[in-house]
Amino acid sequence: MTPPLVLSATYSFKNTAEVIHFMEGRSEREEYGRYGNPTVKVLESKIAQLDGAEACAVFSSGMAAITSTIIALTRSGSHVVLFGDCYRRTRQFVTQMLSRFGVSYTLVPPGDLDAVERAIVPETRLVIGEAPTNPYLHVTDLEALAKRCAKKRVHTLIDATFATPINMRPLEFGATLVTHSATKYLAGHNDVLGGSVAGPSGLVSLIRETRDIMGSICDPQAAYLIHRGLKTLALRVAAQNSSALEIARFLEAHPRIEQVWYPGLPSHRDHAVAARLMSGFGGVVTFRVKGDLDSTSQFIDRCQIPKIAPSLGGVESLIEQPALMSYFGLTTADREALGIYDNLVRFAVGIENTQDLVADLIEALR
Repeated sequence: MTPPLVLSATYSFKNTAEVIHFMEGRSEREEYGRYGNPTVKVLESKIAQLDGAEACAVFSSGMAAITSTIIALTRSGSHVVLFGDCYRRTRQFVTQMLSRFGVSYTLVPPGDLDAVERAIVPETRLVIGEAPTNPYLHVTDLEALAKRCAKKRVHTLIDATFATPINMRPLEFGATLVTHSATKYLAGHNDVLGGSVAGPSGLVSLIRETRDIMGSICDPQAAYLIHRGLKTLALRVAAQNSSALEIARFLEAHPRIEQVWYPGLPSHRDHAVAARLMSGFGGVVTFRVKGDLDSTSQFIDRCQIPKIAPSLGGVESLIEQPALMSYFGLTTADREALGIYDNLVRFAVGIENTQDLVADLIEALR
């Protein structure tokens, strides 16, 4: 019932003939831990099925998955297009590190498909996006994006960490590749790091080869824990979808809240797209408190159930003030230029009792 945890890093051969047989591709077996592991392969098969993909490669973290994929699909002289609201570390990798290796980029406004099409040049190899995005939960029309990119013969890489395969499968809408930070909802317990990329077997094989060279293989213990987490993924996500929607509705009606972003609310700019593409709207609610940096911090400190932490997707609710957690080194003006306001709060809903969470928010706001 439970896949075995195989800890071996090295695999022996009976004799030279068995080595030659393996090297000639006439047998399938393990050789060395960086190139594969039975426990890791079970997880890869499971995530591939969840994403509706031919193949999957898992990594030591979500960022390892994204960076390895980008490196595998680009070379000096290549060009990538990136939505401006992608995860900040993905933006940093594309804008600060890829340029060292001769890969250029264009940042386009969130969800602007016309800008994407204008940005694509003959050297473009990849368009990178997220759905929903962090922290404003924008949901790009993936079907329309994929059609425009396919017309230009450009691959699309969609980070669907916030959606999970339960709420949305980007490959079904024409995306080339889908990636997840398995640290979040897939594992679901805030106790392990991991990442995945799924898509056509040919591309995944290329990405896996890059992973094998760079050494960002998923540890078998981590793979075991992520696989265990997947067993309750659908149940956890259903509970988080329900709680987050109720909390978003409560916050939107509260006089001490300035604005709420949640794709399940009709007020969200991408509600219609999200309703068409997603079966659930996720467990993250973003909002602005009526106040400044300090009063927002006081509100967060008065919350009793959610813990202050920089992640999401686990069974425990987490809360953070992005201005302090992710953008502490910037001035207020610099943060606001990036759309990060001092009174912005990101609430990653766990699986606690919904009414307890609402009561906690009521008291903290009071």
